[in-house]
Amino acid sequence: MTVLVLGGYGAVGRRIVDTLRADGVATVSAGRDPARADLAIDLRDHSAYMEALNGVGVVVNASGSEDADLARISAGRDIPFVDISATSSYTQALNAVRGPVLVGVGIAPGLSGILAREAFSESSTGVDVAIGLGAGERHGAAATEWTYGLLGTRFDDPDGSSVKNFTAGKKFDFPSESGYRRFASLRADFADQHRLTEELAVPVRTYLRLDSRLMTVGLAAMTHAPWLSRFTPSVMPGGDRWAIVARDHGGMQAWATGREQSVATAVIGAWSARALLEGRIEISAPTWLHGAVSLRDLSEELQAAGIMTSPGASGI
Repeated sequence: MTVLVLGGYGAVGRRIVDTLRADGVATVSAGRDPARADLAIDLRDHSAYMEALNGVGVVVNASGSEDADLARISAGRDIPFVDISATSSYTQALNAVRGPVLVGVGIAPGLSGILAREAFSESSTGVDVAIGLGAGERHGAAATEWTYGLLGTRFDDPDGSSVKNFTAGKKFDFPSESGYRRFASLRADFADQHRLTEELAVPVRTYLRLDSRLMTVGLAAMTHAPWLSRFTPSVMPGGDRWAIVARDHGGMQAWATGREQSVATAVIGAWSARALLEGRIEISAPTWLHGAVSLRDLSEELQAAGIMTSPGASGI
């Protein structure tokens, strides 16, 4: 069976395609540009999409398109649909799909949720998750659009209050391996915080920072004046190292760090697609990656990609 990668020539998609092919998995890249895609398709044309599913065993959505109908069509034919989006409203729509959908596949959400479950124990009263991204990495269009799309917007905190994105800073100790200096991370609406709060029955809060203090302060400023994002330079100060720290309120901590978040997301996305094809992950309904996979399951793949991890309580 074939893996169909929507957006298979983007920052994440092309790496998923390359990884799967290197592992001997038949893979087709799909997108609107016939010069770059194996299969030229406009995902707004659902009839063409349905036809493209013939002979497909797994669909990976790396297109940036947040159309839940794509998942419904795939899942309706019992073809697992793997999605890497971090948008809360979209993942809520995916949760309502009937059939096999793997939600939150990447580093955040995805690895971030796995680390949150590692840091959690039965005595935990809450878990905070800080995601650090390299400001100097050339992120894909979808990732950039998602980040700027949060500017000035609000989301519901587990305590019921309304929180503006990129405010309410909190300091985290990132692992020395990341090279991150200590300064505040900012609240950010990563989709998995809501799901984890429900599953763990304790408040889970997600935060974002960049490796550059200047650019992190810039996000905090732009959330009060989103129009300033038009003046963001195309090349930013900073590196390409990302890091994630999950800690419960009792001090238990789990972390991961590596280079190029798009590469890490592709590694996890490709592994997930292959695991679904091979039956190592079996789902029949919408399932979050952190509910289907443990850090141990991914350890060999992460290590091969140069990603360092440190588990926490491993309580679930």
